[in-house]
Amino acid sequence: MLTVIAEIRTRPGAHHRQAVLNEFKTLVPVVLQEEGCHGYTPMVDENTSLDFQATAPDSIVMVEVWESAAHLKAHLETPHMKAFGEKTKNDVLDMHIRILKPGIA
Repeated sequence: MLTVIAEIRTRPGAHHRQAVLNEFKTLVPVVLQEEGCHGYTPMVDENTSLDFQATAPDSIVMVEVWESAAHLKAHLETPHMKAFGEKTKNDVLDMHIRILKPGIA
C-alpha cells in the first residue's frame, strides 16, 4: 500500500480553494470506485489557535491510499482526472506530491 500526500496550492482567495473543493465533491465518489483505491480524502486546515500549528489557507491536502504505483498511475490517466484538471486549472497554482510507504514494519 502507498499513501499519497498531495498538497494542492490554490490561487490566493477563499473562492479559489472553495472552487476546487466543490469539484472534489463530485470527483471523490468516482475515484473511490477505481480499482486499487483505498482512500481519497481532501483535507483543509482546522483553525485550532494552537501556537505550534502551521497553516496554509490557500492549500488543500489530499490524503490518498493506493494499492500500488500502477494503480496510482492509472488513476492519473482517467478521463475524470483529466476533466478535473481542466475544470480547476484557473484556481490551482501548483501541486506537490509525496508517495510514501510505512517507515517501519
